[in-house]
Amino acid sequence: MASKFFVVGVALLDLLAFILAIVAEQRRSKATVQQDPNNGDLYCSYDADVSTSYGIVALVFLLLSQAIIMVLSRCFCCGRPLPPGKHRAWSGISFIACWITFVIAEICLLAASVRNARHTKYFVQDGQLSCETLRKGVFAAAAAFIFFTAILSELHYLLYSKAKNNFPGSSQGHSIGMTSF
Repeated sequence: MASKFFVVGVALLDLLAFILAIVAEQRRSKATVQQDPNNGDLYCSYDADVSTSYGIVALVFLLLSQAIIMVLSRCFCCGRPLPPGKHRAWSGISFIACWITFVIAEICLLAASVRNARHTKYFVQDGQLSCETLRKGVFAAAAAFIFFTAILSELHYLLYSKAKNNFPGSSQGHSIGMTSF
C-alpha cells in the first residue's frame, strides 16, 4: 500500500531532521579570543561553522515531511468532509498541535542557524573582549520540537485515515440506487 510507504518515508525524514538537529547542537560554533600579532589588537576566532548547514538541512527535511503529510491528509480541510466521531476529533486536535510544534521547530532551527552563522559582534566588558556565540540548547530545543512534530503528524495521519475509512460513502457494500422512474 502506498500510504505505508509514505508513512515510513515521513518517519525517516523526521528521524534524519532530529539527528541533524542533535548533531548541530554538538557542533555549534565556539569562539576564542586571539591577539593579532601585527598590531596587538584582540579579535574573536571562531571554529568551523558546520552546524549552520546541519540546521538548514534539518529544517528542509522537517519541511518536506510536513508537506508530505499535509498532501496525504489533504491538509485536513480539503476534499470530502470526514464523518463526525472520535477519530475526526482527535485527528483535528493532533493536526493543530502538529502545526504548532512544527512552526516552533522551524523557527528554532532557522534562528539557531542564522545566529550560529553570524560572527560579527564583539563586546568589550571591563576591558575584556567577549565573543558572541549561539546559546547552548537552541538546536536541542528544535530537536525536541521535531520529535513532537513527528509523533503528532504521524498520529494525525493515522487518525485521519481511520476517519476517512469510516466514511459511509467509501464502503464497498451494496447501496440503494436512485434512478428516475
